[in-house]
Amino acid sequence: MPKMKTHKGTAKRVKITGTGKVLRGRAFGNHLLAHKSKSRKRRIGSSAEITGSNAKNIKRAIGVK
Repeated sequence: MPKMKTHKGTAKRVKITGTGKVLRGRAFGNHLLAHKSKSRKRRIGSSAEITGSNAKNIKRAIGVK
């Protein structure tokens, strides 16, 4: 059986932590920031966890057990 290839597009967008959690960046933080509140912009700057079956599929695409 050949090895599974890493899905590079997914690998560039998510990070796997040491404990196996899948983290992603939040959307809407690149432009049109003047009308967004400070608290909203701070929240956009932080990363979010992907859970459930989505995390399982992403781990499979990246090649993490």
